[in-house]
Amino acid sequence: MPTAESFFSEEQRARIVDAIREAELNTSGEIKVHLEDHAQPNALERAKFIFTHLDIAKTELRNGVLIYLAVKDHQFAILGDSGIDKAVPIDFWDEVRNTMQDYFRKGDFDSGLCEGIRMAGEQLKHYFPYQHGKDSNELSDDISFRKGR
Repeated sequence: MPTAESFFSEEQRARIVDAIREAELNTSGEIKVHLEDHAQPNALERAKFIFTHLDIAKTELRNGVLIYLAVKDHQFAILGDSGIDKAVPIDFWDEVRNTMQDYFRKGDFDSGLCEGIRMAGEQLKHYFPYQHGKDSNELSDDISFRKGR
């Protein structure tokens, strides 16, 4: 089983980063993808830690999204900051999760991430449209890997 850093090829990584950039074109929202080998104690709890550790909660409008994937544990989580959670329908993350899970079950992880990113971007665009002259890229679009414990 590949490690988190070798899970995607360079081409797949570029495709995921391009999906993030495309999703963020029309929104002030920020999307971050983070990969690790293992999620301790579980994907949701680890994602909450990573969310804070990567300063995703420090976006101006509290409209950051983390898509967390623990590759060896076959677990993932999606977290939206408080600004997003107040705006999107209550079952929104469930729909994104289910769509991504369908891809993941087929072993198509990069397409699953890209589709989840696209879906998140569509909602962000609706609730947090891009404002020319005001918005900046607050978080790196690059995929991040295990940082801290």
